[in-house]
Amino acid sequence: MSDAPDPEALKQAFTAFKKRWKVTRLDDESRLGGGRPTTTGRASNVSGIMPPSQFPREVWTALAAQGRIKDKGGGFYAMP
Repeated sequence: MSDAPDPEALKQAFTAFKKRWKVTRLDDESRLGGGRPTTTGRASNVSGIMPPSQFPREVWTALAAQGRIKDKGGGFYAMP
């Protein structure tokens, strides 16, 4: 039996990662500042996120090995 994660699990994990990445970047870009009623419209400074915890570490390692996400170290990953 292979230690590689199931392809369906990899697909689900990658989809969940993309959603979390998008939400995190949008949250960072739309920070309200200085009591203004509008957003700043600045670029995001997010360089990595913790992946969703419902998938094991082996899934994230496999996705990084495939080049679909980047391992930033310390348990953080980013989109390539």
